[in-house]
Amino acid sequence: MISSFAMRASVVAATFVAAGFVKGVTGMGLPTVAMGVLGTLMLPAQAAAMLLLPSFVTNVWQLFAGSNVRALVKRLWLMMAGIGVGTVATASFIAGGGGEWAVAGLGAALTLYAVAGLMAWRFSVPSRYERWLSPAVGVVTGAITGGTGVFVVPAVPYLQGLTLKKEDLVQALGLSFTVSTLALAIGLAREHAFEIDDLSESLCAVVPALLGMWIGQRVRGHISPATFRRWFFLCLLGLGIQLLARAFV
Repeated sequence: MISSFAMRASVVAATFVAAGFVKGVTGMGLPTVAMGVLGTLMLPAQAAAMLLLPSFVTNVWQLFAGSNVRALVKRLWLMMAGIGVGTVATASFIAGGGGEWAVAGLGAALTLYAVAGLMAWRFSVPSRYERWLSPAVGVVTGAITGGTGVFVVPAVPYLQGLTLKKEDLVQALGLSFTVSTLALAIGLAREHAFEIDDLSESLCAVVPALLGMWIGQRVRGHISPATFRRWFFLCLLGLGIQLLARAFV
């Protein structure tokens, strides 16, 4: 008979292969998918601690895949500072202070992101507004990250609204997710929800995530991006609704 430990390890590995695959195809989505699936199986704080290393490794890989890192950091540092402050300040919520509200917040964040993706919401950010809008978006993103472990809202729509080339956008997403991951690790550690001993479990998730990312990158050119994104957001919507139901039913 398969032990509960082996079953859990298999589910976690499969989750990170799937999450890495999504990231390989779209350039984002690993923590979102991982939090969405693992959030149905464990507390959000446990899921967030588990995704730290695979998220960090894959995002650093994505960040340094191009040559414009310095220019992007110079342009987006206020946003990154906001993400750091917002995440660390609100990490107590996901670390246990929020209880069922952390689960509800995770479900709401996934649902909102999925609906925005399915409706293809797009907006343009005039360059004259960047200086004050960037830190505001960063703080809000950080607050949602600290409360739910999801890095994407509103950072992803905002970065997509900037005048960035495709390669720069992918790197900017990698930069945002890397900073979010580091800030979440600091916040969880400060709240004693993440210890050095937890790194072993997170480390075991790195290989499946990298495998999935490698597969996703290989098949990226052989599938319809529009079709893939539609099914991706439909799955996120289902996960979000399931988490909301779990929190309140």
